[in-house]
Amino acid sequence: MLLLLVGYTWVSHRQHQVNPDDTTIPSWSQMYKGVEKFIQPDQKEERWIVEDSIATGRRLFFGLGLGVVFGFTIGMMMGCITPIEAFLQPPISLLAKVPQTAALAVYFVFFGTGMEMYVAMIAFGIIPALAVTVYLAIKDLPSEMLDKAYTLGASHFEVATEVVFKQVLPKFIDAVRLAIGPAIVFLIAAEMVVGDVGFGYRIRLQFKLTNMNVVYPYLVMLAFFGFALDYCLRFLQAKLCPWYQRDSK
Repeated sequence: MLLLLVGYTWVSHRQHQVNPDDTTIPSWSQMYKGVEKFIQPDQKEERWIVEDSIATGRRLFFGLGLGVVFGFTIGMMMGCITPIEAFLQPPISLLAKVPQTAALAVYFVFFGTGMEMYVAMIAFGIIPALAVTVYLAIKDLPSEMLDKAYTLGASHFEVATEVVFKQVLPKFIDAVRLAIGPAIVFLIAAEMVVGDVGFGYRIRLQFKLTNMNVVYPYLVMLAFFGFALDYCLRFLQAKLCPWYQRDSK
């Protein structure tokens, strides 16, 4: 981090020696003015950072939540029920290869440009990968473990909830951590195209005005937001699956 800050300071200094009015690589004083711009009330008495954080946060929260629920459910059914595996595996594998940003027009047609579109884009974007992760994790379980559970008198439901679920959960949390980055990319891409509020909308608008002293801090906040989500998931994994943490060290 220190090297990045030092490197940026040096590049910005060199650029401003060539052009003192440059705004593409703003100096730290210009960056401070940019931060002031989005934390102070504008003419409508609104703070950009508050409005954008609420809009982007809600879209990401609901999209991730829906994707996590359906991704885990579909993966569990594919891994535990053979007919469902045969029915769902081909379409899920196909959908996993569809680039979500290229399918923006499809989402506009089916869901409009409101909240539903953002949620659907994030959810459908991460469901295939999450479902396949759960499915493969179940297939990797040792058959001896399942046979032992059945021998002890466990039912199919008990094996799924007490054995399969507990073994798959830590790997699923890892998959959700990896899905945070793509989910943010899908959301920002959609906000840049049709959003009227949110981080993507603000970045697009300020980029057109070459106000990079606003764009850069917004990108940093997005990175920290993703890092905070990742940290929360790692904390949750450590609490729910302590055996997995010990095994991974």
